[in-house]
Amino acid sequence: LARAYLNRALLSAERFVPDPFGATGARLYRTGDLARYRADGVIEYVGRVDHQVKIRGFRIELGEIETLLLAQPGVREALVLAADHQLIAYLVAEQQDAEALKAILREQLPDYMVPAHLIFLDRMPLNPNGKLDRQALPKPDASQSQHAWVAPVTELEQQIAALWADILGVERVGLADHFFERGGHSLLAMQVVSRLRHALGREVPLKLLFEQPRLERFAAALQALEASVGEPVPALLPASREQPLPLSYAQERQWFLWQLDPHSAAYHIPSALRLKGALDRSALQRSFDALVARHESLRTCIQVLPEGARQVIQAQAPVSIALGEVSEIDLHAQVAAEIARPFDLQAGPLLRVTLLRLAEDEHVLVLVQHHIVSDGWSMQVMVDELVQLYAAFSQGEMPQLPGMPIQYADYALWQRDWMEAGEKARQLAYWRDLLGGEQPVLELPFDHQRPAQQSHRGARLDVPLPAALATDLKALAQAHGVTLFMLLLASFQTLLHRYSGQQDIRVGVPIANRNRVETERLIGFFVNTQVLKAEIDGQTTVAQLLAQVKQRALEAQAHQDLPFEQLVEALQPERSLSLNPLFQVMFNHQAEGRPGDTPPALAHLRIEGLAWERRTAHFDLDLDVQENRDGLWASLGYATDLFNASTIERMARHWQNLLQAMVDDQAQTLGQLNLLDRDEQQHILQLWNRTDSGFPATRLVHELVADRAAET
Repeated sequence: LARAYLNRALLSAERFVPDPFGATGARLYRTGDLARYRADGVIEYVGRVDHQVKIRGFRIELGEIETLLLAQPGVREALVLAADHQLIAYLVAEQQDAEALKAILREQLPDYMVPAHLIFLDRMPLNPNGKLDRQALPKPDASQSQHAWVAPVTELEQQIAALWADILGVERVGLADHFFERGGHSLLAMQVVSRLRHALGREVPLKLLFEQPRLERFAAALQALEASVGEPVPALLPASREQPLPLSYAQERQWFLWQLDPHSAAYHIPSALRLKGALDRSALQRSFDALVARHESLRTCIQVLPEGARQVIQAQAPVSIALGEVSEIDLHAQVAAEIARPFDLQAGPLLRVTLLRLAEDEHVLVLVQHHIVSDGWSMQVMVDELVQLYAAFSQGEMPQLPGMPIQYADYALWQRDWMEAGEKARQLAYWRDLLGGEQPVLELPFDHQRPAQQSHRGARLDVPLPAALATDLKALAQAHGVTLFMLLLASFQTLLHRYSGQQDIRVGVPIANRNRVETERLIGFFVNTQVLKAEIDGQTTVAQLLAQVKQRALEAQAHQDLPFEQLVEALQPERSLSLNPLFQVMFNHQAEGRPGDTPPALAHLRIEGLAWERRTAHFDLDLDVQENRDGLWASLGYATDLFNASTIERMARHWQNLLQAMVDDQAQTLGQLNLLDRDEQQHILQLWNRTDSGFPATRLVHELVADRAAET
């Protein structure tokens, strides 16, 4: 062998490496061949190191893909390369049908091994030495990155394609399109299912969309379903208003909590909007009056009658808009004070509107609702419709909002009838089987002893997630056939497992619970809470946990209608005012796609959201992640009665490190995922592992004691 490459020092250093078995100065040549010792001592050739790449955390043998391509009729040459975190296949073939080849690859390879681009060449480029000239290979362009559009054919395919396009906000959808690759997520998937249920008049399982996310296969699977799948759900129709209507199950729990502490602001739903420009106060007043007339829940209060607490819908009256002057310095304190003012659920109203004037052309509109008549989705609906109403009234026009066939009180009555008709028993059986009879409490390492009663005092910490990490996480989720919600939930459950040492990890997850078309534009308390359980030990791999979380999430969606309050009542966990029943930690993932995410622009008024410091906590700990096209934003909320800020800051760093470790190698077990950054590792190794005692190592303990006695 040669000693080095002539005049190529860097390449020589890379290929001619020190020989650990030879004399000093001896060298070995790194050939790039990959081999392994078998149990019988034989060395087995595996392949080339340069043919093994790592993309999105997966180790991929490029030769395996090339072999499969070369096995296809008409493919004479095939080369697969990795570039920019994706696979590119170069082919010399008689037929240049990329979609057909990709379909074959998908049947025999996991998604992460299917090349993103198939580029057909007349011949492979060679250099003067007759070797492949990789620099001459063409790079994929934007046109090659798109699927060939295939038009839907059947009536069902066309119906699904139109529905997907509307929900995803894209111009068109073809047969080869993948729902989640086109921007879909769990919340939008639920909208697809609810609208198909409404259009087809039968149940559509959510898991079907996850199992067959490409339009052609989804339509075929849906067509194959029996029309009688699942019991028919009764129609959601208007109820008589001749007498007060019962509360929904969720409202009953809110009523109970309010009676415990009528002065608490823990269950207020606030929003603050900065209005810049000339404000038409008359149009604003008319907009609120129209909004309250449109939504009965905004003029609902609670009354106790002999048969129990009931919803009472009050007559329409002008909305009271409180006016005030405020400086920029005092603005956030004033907004916080408005949000903290308690409601009287019996007297009402349960919507409070305050307009704070900063300058002639700048105001802040503070909206506060009580949770018993609203939720986060409802607030977005209200802001969206308020803007539409104002846009019309300020231009002297009549607003054009869609009709309201039902109201929240109708839903509350329908929910009770449906649950009591047998649906409650069906769904409860699933949750009983999953959660069992014993309900463990998550024991995190607190800084302070748990108080006898929750004070709901809390704080939040913003947790930055770099854009590159967010991109890798989305790619990892796609490669495993899970949503980003499922991936992030799995990461959080892993963190809780590592912190607590417990193997049964239960996390509360809020769901919009608007799985019927009729409820999408209603204002009311729809949100429900599910208890998602993960069974984890240190030997569970990332891939295994993702598969488990996906299965549990889809099962939970199929049993999402059982109100959390009914689950608590049925399981009868040990009740305590010091903690939440069934789970103590919450995970919330919000993605684009809710009404009001992008309110209409106004000609003479710019609307901006106003952030403020949240000082309440419903749980020991909660992780909130928001997703949009620009990236991910996360925050950790915590009970200040239990945690110090420094502990939460460290926990946030550990979660960030864990996410990066999951991306780097999904073959790792959860116990191997690194939580510590370099500074923490050095701190533990150097400061916490000091062995210098200051005593001579040659003296025994009894001799040291005698020496010390002699000195004194």
